[in-house]
Amino acid sequence: MTLVTGLDREAVARTADALAMAGTTLVHHDLSSLPSGRVLRTTRTIDLDGVEHTDIREISLEHGCVSCTLRIDLLPLLRRLHQRSTVERIVLQLDPLIEPEALCWSIEHVVCSDMPGFVDAPAGYDVAVDATIACVSEMEWLDAASGDVTLGEAGLVEWSAEWDSAVAEDDRTLAQVAVGQVAFADALVLAGADPAFRDAWSSARLMEVLRRLAPGAPIVMELPQRPIRPGTLIQLLRAIGPTARRGAVFGPHDPLLRGAPPLTTECGVSMAVFESDRPFHPTRLHDALDHLLDGVICSRGRIWLATRFDDVFWLESAGGALRVEEAGQWVGAMSADERADVEETRLAMAALRWDEVFGDRHNALTILAHRADVTEIVEALNAATLTDVEMAEGSDAWREYDDPFGTRHEDPCADTTPPGSGLLSITDGLDPDQQRNDSEKGDLP
Repeated sequence: MTLVTGLDREAVARTADALAMAGTTLVHHDLSSLPSGRVLRTTRTIDLDGVEHTDIREISLEHGCVSCTLRIDLLPLLRRLHQRSTVERIVLQLDPLIEPEALCWSIEHVVCSDMPGFVDAPAGYDVAVDATIACVSEMEWLDAASGDVTLGEAGLVEWSAEWDSAVAEDDRTLAQVAVGQVAFADALVLAGADPAFRDAWSSARLMEVLRRLAPGAPIVMELPQRPIRPGTLIQLLRAIGPTARRGAVFGPHDPLLRGAPPLTTECGVSMAVFESDRPFHPTRLHDALDHLLDGVICSRGRIWLATRFDDVFWLESAGGALRVEEAGQWVGAMSADERADVEETRLAMAALRWDEVFGDRHNALTILAHRADVTEIVEALNAATLTDVEMAEGSDAWREYDDPFGTRHEDPCADTTPPGSGLLSITDGLDPDQQRNDSEKGDLP
């Protein structure tokens, strides 16, 4: 199964259409009619003889929850398509509001039950994601990925007071979605600008950002006068390397640098790695986070707060939006029974950096910037860690420091109300007990 994603609906449609070959079924949920409470699902099947069959139907919104509706409709559909002898490949043309990483988590973990003729199992029991293609607009993507415009402000999410509160609470930004789509991609289709309007420096800078955000992903450019062709996409898919994600969802304790992204500076674009074995002073870190919101495409990593000695925090930013939230406990804070449930790879990583006093506690962040000096950012983060005097005070004194973070924090922090989780949250559709159990185990990405 191949996923096609991107903010540019037209580019996504062209790419998905070029993959519609004999033996392929293309599925698309159109969310553009959300204000009227309708989702249109188009299923195009090209049988092995090349004959096309198209089915368009309206999906009603159940419980006022778009994500649940898509799961109730899409995941069982994937299992049924798997049983058809005429279907050799499934192509999902994703609406910009549906993030591929969350969808892939659902495919692997959300159980489809009460399907006659099927065992109760996730859709991943029958289908596997072999590639995610992200479509990137040469003219528009970088602005979207570095700004703070919300999906609603960009016109991608509309809402009326008579409709779904989940849409009203979706305050994701274009940057969060744009960065997430490319970072999860195995291959990229660059929707090129008209040569008469192309700025060579801006295009080169965009390419350097993409090389670091999706390292190793093959890239093909689609020109306005030469739309993407099936043969080009076949070659693109064949060029995907053996270390590609292919639908895999990584957690906060997995390696931060995957695919060996370039660490040199090109066209003003640079990637830096910040590491420290000293905890952050929460107030100084809060002030330092402003450096991650200006001229930075994205940052991500693990945080050790002095006030929360045993807890791992996960930081993630995209453009002008940032969040910090709990991500389980450090191995050094776990009991022997708890460590028995930890993956061997994480235990091995912890052993490599083990300290007799602090165990595996540490800070590790990656920062991708295109208009900021990463050296200054790293210096600001270093200044936010504890001084020698503060380290000597010990953890009992650290717990008394002022802490603006709590269990979850977002910047800009004018609104202290936790935001909605978007139209396709990884915990939507799970019963409350299952959500709580998975959260306690630290299994959620």
